[in-house]
Amino acid sequence: MRNIVIKGAKSHNLQNVDVNIPRDKLVVITGLSGSGKSSLAFDTIFAEGQRRYVESLSAYARQFLSRLERPDVDLIEGLSPAIAIEQKTTSHNPRSTVGTVTEIHDYLRLLYARVGTPKCPKHSVSLEAKSISEIVNELYEIIEDSKSIIILSPIVKNRKGEHKNLMDNLKKKGFLRVRVNGIVYSIDEAPKINPKKNNVIELVVDRLKINKESRQRINESIETALIHGEGIVTISIKDNKDDISFSSKFSCTECDYSISELEPRLFSFNSPLGACEECDGLGIKQYFDQKKIINENLSLANGAIKGWDKRNEFYFDIIRSVSNQYKFDIDVPFNKLSKKNKDILLHGTKNNNIKFTYYKSDGKKYVKNKPFEGIIPNIERRYINTESLFVRDELSKYLSKKTCETCSGARLNLNACNVFINNLNISDISSMGIEKCLIFFAKVKLSGKKREIASRIIGEISYRLGFLCNVGLDYLTLDRSAETLSGGENQRIRLASQIGAGLVGVTYILDEPSIGLHQKDSDKLIATLQSLRDLGNTVIVVEHDDLMINSADYVLDIGPGAGVHGGNIVAEGPPDLIRKNKKSLTGKYLSGVEKIDVPKERIKPNKKYIEIKNASSNNLKNINVKIPVGLFTCITGVSGSGKSTLINETIYKYINSKVNQGHENYGKVDEITGFQLFDKIIDINQSPIGRTPRSNPATYTGLFSLIRDLYASTGESRSRGYNVGRFSFNVKGGRCEACHGDGLIKVEMHFLPDIYVTCDVCNGKRYNDSTLEILFKNKNIHDVLNMTVEDAFNFFQNVPSIKRKLKTLVDVGLSYIKIGQNATTLSGGEAQRVKLAKELSRRDTGKTLYIFDEPTVGLHPHDIKLLLNIILQLRDKGNTIIIIEHNLDVIKTCDWIIDLGPGGGVNGGKIVDYGTPENIAKNNKSFTGKYLKRAL
Repeated sequence: MRNIVIKGAKSHNLQNVDVNIPRDKLVVITGLSGSGKSSLAFDTIFAEGQRRYVESLSAYARQFLSRLERPDVDLIEGLSPAIAIEQKTTSHNPRSTVGTVTEIHDYLRLLYARVGTPKCPKHSVSLEAKSISEIVNELYEIIEDSKSIIILSPIVKNRKGEHKNLMDNLKKKGFLRVRVNGIVYSIDEAPKINPKKNNVIELVVDRLKINKESRQRINESIETALIHGEGIVTISIKDNKDDISFSSKFSCTECDYSISELEPRLFSFNSPLGACEECDGLGIKQYFDQKKIINENLSLANGAIKGWDKRNEFYFDIIRSVSNQYKFDIDVPFNKLSKKNKDILLHGTKNNNIKFTYYKSDGKKYVKNKPFEGIIPNIERRYINTESLFVRDELSKYLSKKTCETCSGARLNLNACNVFINNLNISDISSMGIEKCLIFFAKVKLSGKKREIASRIIGEISYRLGFLCNVGLDYLTLDRSAETLSGGENQRIRLASQIGAGLVGVTYILDEPSIGLHQKDSDKLIATLQSLRDLGNTVIVVEHDDLMINSADYVLDIGPGAGVHGGNIVAEGPPDLIRKNKKSLTGKYLSGVEKIDVPKERIKPNKKYIEIKNASSNNLKNINVKIPVGLFTCITGVSGSGKSTLINETIYKYINSKVNQGHENYGKVDEITGFQLFDKIIDINQSPIGRTPRSNPATYTGLFSLIRDLYASTGESRSRGYNVGRFSFNVKGGRCEACHGDGLIKVEMHFLPDIYVTCDVCNGKRYNDSTLEILFKNKNIHDVLNMTVEDAFNFFQNVPSIKRKLKTLVDVGLSYIKIGQNATTLSGGEAQRVKLAKELSRRDTGKTLYIFDEPTVGLHPHDIKLLLNIILQLRDKGNTIIIIEHNLDVIKTCDWIIDLGPGGGVNGGKIVDYGTPENIAKNNKSFTGKYLKRAL
């Protein structure tokens, strides 16, 4: 069949959709947020493709997989096996890296195991393992015929000691001579060993001349020498000043260092054979951070150390006893204490006893002499020994991470890090930028047999590295932890892996792969998707980017509105037809009929700034920059240029620690000034609003508390004695006890991810029957939670407090989501807008710093227009807005731009330019300026 034929698709808000999607084409599905794009692409096409694949497996295989429900669709024909590449699949496993996810690390391990050269860390000599025949052949090549040689077996290498009984043992084995410190002796006449000196003792295995007749004897003697010398043999040649040493293992001939046989496991940080023993292959160590434990501005008596102040008499008595012994004042701020006294408090008195005085509840005095443990050792002990999850969670708030000092973050042990190819070990390769890595493998020099072995492995590595570059990820390093990747980066990595797999005849479904990608790299991404199509695959992309839409073979525009107002095919066909379709809102934006206008005038900076001095985390190059207060500022730059490091890791965490007394470790920076101008700092990012079925937009925004209050105040509730807690699904009473108010029951699959199935007692309603009998306007609390924001807004028209909170959700373009929708089903962009709605519902002081990380994710241009109106309203109230963004409609609307770059990774981290959008557009060195010029 030439098409994927869909008839009667009704998943979620789809309105009985009939559509033919051409196969082996690049198809873009677009439309307003909530219009039904994902319902068609993922919940219909992918769900059915996956279900059919599982159904094709044997009954034995299917028993290990959960049964997949058939999507609500009458007919789907022409569907090939489907692979979904979504944004929400970022790994939270600290052992996953870019290298492991793409399988490049597996090929690197194989490469180093097959052609790597081990070196002694002390003497820097190459360690080469040779067979007996190879050693003999080399001797005959380098030593002249008839030359006399001595075959020696090293017994003691530069070690002190008496080495008692050594000579007797050698004599018992039938040997006659030894060489001690370079001189050959009969074993009976060997000199007495000076135990205070480093001595070299070698067993003389044989003395003979090199010639054809002696070859077999040399073979046997070298075999004997290797046995007694633990794999090392030394050859002394007559009239030659230096000896020659060989090894049958990877052993150093100068010292005792040796390495086991090279195998791929040695280079895996997930294997005990290769992992650093100190950090278990994680590259980082957790430690209790003094900065998080202590508020240095407070005194010990007033709570400098939480839990050790006057409110906790037992621990406060300990502090008081220590202060009495060392004569320091517990009523002065902690930062005024001497370094010695701080150290005693934090790390203890070691073996020095303290006279501790305790007072029991009956007032009786109790005295004991013992060393003071120290606050940090005390917390460490309690953290390890406690069986209480609550205590462990509380103490974990004081943990920070630091690079492992043993492996310096390489994750591998000494043996693995001492194997080299062209003077680089596997950790050096993994820490390179992907583009630089690709260049290295193009130029790597190997000879003979090694080149032949390595050629295919290097080909596979370069093949995969090339795809990562093609999807705009050339700035990443292979050792980058997967949990630090954004949704867009993770999606593009998986896309590159799929291209590397070379599958044919597959339906690929992608969710906004252009997220986080600068316009400069969009062409590469589109070319990658087209190459995937050209292999013989159908590529379906949910996307809003105009460049992606214009590059598609076929476009489906779903709408016309969101939620119940969407779910229909408004327009379909090549991009040209969409542009001409007057019913298509997408077409109007593509043709320029509708657009986001450039502001008629820009607000100029006043003299108030957030000033950053010498920010140098990750790839930032000692950045000094000022961000105007009271304006809308965009942080721009290519992917990997340092935007998130500057804003999220440095500015947000620094100001949060000052304004909100946050405990997070901020990035390296000398100083940030101007934070005194704010009474709040709010980071509105794409992280989930909750990770369990209990979390939903109503609970997160505080709307649910108001709804529960309303139901508890009804006449029926009061007559039954129901209070607010009756309508909570977190406490006993009103909830369904079979599922504990989740509406779902968690099924542990042990070696597979846990799955959730609908509770068969309450049928997913969360509450028991008695609670559901309480009605407000003929609706119970489950009915209300199942309403869309738009429906709930109309339903609660006469309840001002609830209506006001719902209005903020409508304003941010979320009228289509259900107020009780499981938080785990919300996209990153939706979660971000729920957070924005929560902040909009709060009292505005006009002194708030708002930080957004790509708020346009998942938004249609029409939704972006609504979002920009809200952002400008916040700015007009005196607040400061900082947005990390690639979308040109947002960038052209802002007051001020700070452009980072010029490239990504090591090639980024500098200020390319700053100023108004018009100023940036004039800068020929700015990639952002180049594209911005077209948008203005």
